[in-house]
Amino acid sequence: MEKTNEKEKSFRFSDSGPKYMFRGPRYEWGIIVFKPGQTLGKHYHNEVEETFYFLQGKPQMLIDEKSFRVEPGDAFRIEAKEKHDIINDTQENMRAIFIKCPYLPEDKVSC
Repeated sequence: MEKTNEKEKSFRFSDSGPKYMFRGPRYEWGIIVFKPGQTLGKHYHNEVEETFYFLQGKPQMLIDEKSFRVEPGDAFRIEAKEKHDIINDTQENMRAIFIKCPYLPEDKVSC
């Protein structure tokens, strides 16, 4: 058993970016906050499947060059090898939960 609280974790960029709640041994999941203009960065995974559930904001989600305008409550499951990016091209913050499985922290290829 492992318990944590969001207040105990830090965002990568102080007050935005990803915040990992759990990392390994079988999966990892966390929270992403992007301020206006911030992006995830286009990438893919060779083996990892990634899921995003959007709580706040209406960013643009790109999957293999196809664009989707996100609404709160939307969920996306990204298969391994699918190139993806999140672009907060709005004037409000975006907040989402992400889950990556299996836990392979080195399995990220930037495009």
